[in-house]
Amino acid sequence: MPENDRLNGYLDEINLEFVEREATPRLLMKLSIQLHLAGLLLSNTVSILEVFGVERARFTVHHWVHKADLQPESGRCPDHVAADETVIRLNGEQYWLYAAVDPETNELLHTKLELTTTEVFAHSLLTELSEKHDVSDAVFPVNGSHSLQDACQRLILDFKYEKHGNRNAVERVFREIKRCIICFSNCFSNAKAETADDWLRSFSFAWNQII
Repeated sequence: MPENDRLNGYLDEINLEFVEREATPRLLMKLSIQLHLAGLLLSNTVSILEVFGVERARFTVHHWVHKADLQPESGRCPDHVAADETVIRLNGEQYWLYAAVDPETNELLHTKLELTTTEVFAHSLLTELSEKHDVSDAVFPVNGSHSLQDACQRLILDFKYEKHGNRNAVERVFREIKRCIICFSNCFSNAKAETADDWLRSFSFAWNQII
């Protein structure tokens, strides 16, 4: 698929139904959302808008991203699912980020943000994943995480211990998420966990469009 067709398709998938009386042209709103989620800082994103003669505050662009309610497409049927957990810091608070990735495509299938790590939250991640995607026949390569192994057993999901291999896919995604969080730290200033969770789902949507 030509790159411009892919980008146009990306813009078409951004839903702006939340807009009521926004003076900004919708194409520029979609472009701003796309650029920010692709890695452009809010300050640089509003500078792009200024090129088109539109002046908007950084918060406004952040509001567009949040209200667009983007998230990864459901209905996948992966052969393997790399699931893992890692610690991230948002607004001075420590959180546990759970993520599930298709190692064959590097697509993010699901993310979940929690204040701690327990078997309950790992079970919740895989339960929500199973509701969004057909993973009944998938193999889950997991590391030494007892919570994820226990969740797989409870949900009767096929898993195997794997330290590297397919697990490298989720590690690459974690590195990119942490890089973006550092760059976008102003987005999470005084933000609630729910807002950060929304942003991570939006990031997952954008990640799947550009990988």
